[in-house]
Amino acid sequence: MNIALIAHDEKKELMIQFCIAYCGILSRNNICATGTTGKIISEATGLEITGFLAGSQGGDQQIAARIACNEIDMLLFFRDPLNPKPNEPNDMNLLRLCDMHNIPVATNIATAEVLIHGLERGDLDWRNIIK
Repeated sequence: MNIALIAHDEKKELMIQFCIAYCGILSRNNICATGTTGKIISEATGLEITGFLAGSQGGDQQIAARIACNEIDMLLFFRDPLNPKPNEPNDMNLLRLCDMHNIPVATNIATAEVLIHGLERGDLDWRNIIK
């Protein structure tokens, strides 16, 4: 599966801890991430991550484009709901694209764990079912 990772600054440490905990599962998939998030996760875990631009420089839009082209199968997007971001409209566009293309998305640790366990069990091979 192609999994995209994005984390707001306030959630980057949580994303690192999540990736450390589930490194074994993540390592069996193709991972991409926005610039800073990908760099710090790769340094902390040794995971091979395709990096895009930083989110503020358009990395989230690069991931959105891949979602629109059906090149992403899952998005883990740890958002900070308490501090509004100047690029919040881009965030909403990203989530809208996931809805349009039936991409499983997690915006918090609880949902991310449900998705990662489903991935491990093989529950998320839904694209083969609806084709």
